Amino acid sequence: MEADRAHILVVDDDDRLRALLSKYLSENGYIVLTASDAQDARNTLTSFAFDLIVLDLMMPGESGLEFAKTFRKSSNVPILMLTAMAESEDRILGLEHGADDYLTKPFEPRELLLRINAILKRVAQPTDKHAASKVVSLGRASFDVERGELMVDGLAQRLTTVEVQLLRTLATRPGEAYAREDLMSATDGGGRAVDVQVTRLRKKIETDPKLPRYLQTVRGKGYVLVPD
Repeated sequence: MEADRAHILVVDDDDRLRALLSKYLSENGYIVLTASDAQDARNTLTSFAFDLIVLDLMMPGESGLEFAKTFRKSSNVPILMLTAMAESEDRILGLEHGADDYLTKPFEPRELLLRINAILKRVAQPTDKHAASKVVSLGRASFDVERGELMVDGLAQRLTTVEVQLLRTLATRPGEAYAREDLMSATDGGGRAVDVQVTRLRKKIETDPKLPRYLQTVRGKGYVLVPD
């Protein structure tokens, strides 16, 4: 059924790449629309609902970073960012501006497909609400490890893929400090990228992010999750 197929918006100023991605993703079961720049994307978003956006970082006029920053203020639709720049600083900027994942050009279409599948699987609502799941209590917040769901004051909070990976890793052995290197491996991110995600998570979990009670820094080691 078409209603069951995920809708993807591909935003890229490269005509050839847009056409290739549209064809490839359509052949793999997705409903795909494309936009050539940020304004074109906004116009499309006013008429259609999407499950995921594949967004180019470098575009004429408004960049992908600028679009993502503005878009994230009003929408939780996942963003997979594409860029020709492989520097870690660019990847960090993408995550800071609300991207859920990051893929460097040139890339294999199969890798893009796998990343899209992973993001959509994570954000999909669980079908069995009675399935057993480990829930970690963090004061006014709670984290469902299996489902990757964070609740704060009874309200679901949006988590990026990296944030889910980070919380799951820390929740596996609560009270035990994880080295930043281990967290880098678990989240496929650089050292500063891990620090960025910790800062973002603290803003969602902690009453006072500057004086963290639950997601603590261990000097000279890394980070530790200390549940109730």
